[in-house]
Amino acid sequence: MKDIIDRLIKFRDDRNWEQFHTPENLAKSIAIESSELLINYQYGDTYFNIENVKEEIADVMAYCLLLSEHYGFDIKTIMNEKISKNAEKYPIGKAYGKADKYNKL
Repeated sequence: MKDIIDRLIKFRDDRNWEQFHTPENLAKSIAIESSELLINYQYGDTYFNIENVKEEIADVMAYCLLLSEHYGFDIKTIMNEKISKNAEKYPIGKAYGKADKYNKL
């Protein structure tokens, strides 16, 4: 993952774009790019363009990685922490096969 983050930072820095990558702007960009991903499914799950899905996922992840880098977050650590929290909120015995929110289980 470090090589991807390093490449993103180099891409950004080579263009002097760090000045535009405030936490607020990065968060907005994540929301915008995720909306562009969602457009693929606007008319159902059979009308999507797989190449566009891949590109939009990459855009969302790039902005997430840049925001994480801004705060010095370790992706592996924060992902493992979140998975552990979710495991507590959604125990297998209550959540198995259900799409209910944790407070409705």
